[in-house]
Amino acid sequence: MKIVVGLGNPGPEYRDTRHNIGFKVLEELAARHRVERQESKYDAVIGEIRIKGEKVLLVKPLTYMNLSGRAVQPLVHWHKLDLADLMVIYDDMDLPVGSIRIRAAGGSGGHKGIKSIIERLNSQDICRIRIGIGRPSDREAVDWVLARFSGPEKEQMAAMVSRAADAVETWMTSGLIEAMNTYN
Repeated sequence: MKIVVGLGNPGPEYRDTRHNIGFKVLEELAARHRVERQESKYDAVIGEIRIKGEKVLLVKPLTYMNLSGRAVQPLVHWHKLDLADLMVIYDDMDLPVGSIRIRAAGGSGGHKGIKSIIERLNSQDICRIRIGIGRPSDREAVDWVLARFSGPEKEQMAAMVSRAADAVETWMTSGLIEAMNTYN
């Protein structure tokens, strides 16, 4: 079994913001694979799919971004999951709009959602897909991440959401190294 966590903020006011790109990737995966079961548990909405016969939990924390670890940590412990079977997907202002970067581990890079998960799991050994949302030159970071994508960026981000979902599927079927070599 694997757990794929998409980071974002709950509620319609945040639905299409830059900060919710992790949720968008989960929605793409759910659209590609039949959701067998969905429930709200551990401060998250959890959908169960299968990729090549393996069970995958798609997890959208409902804790708001900065407390994401509060939803992830109990799930990982309940399922006695090895951290190599956890993938977290989130936005990154240090990457250009639409680019993705897959890593096996690392620090938070200032992202409060992944920081919360690292702290709650007491480990930086967390696989992640970072999706570039760019860094503004004329706005505060909080205003930027809570803003929606502009017209030209929307098409670019739709392609990156699809590409990130492809990367998750590759991670599932061929492993992390293959996913990194193919999508980084």
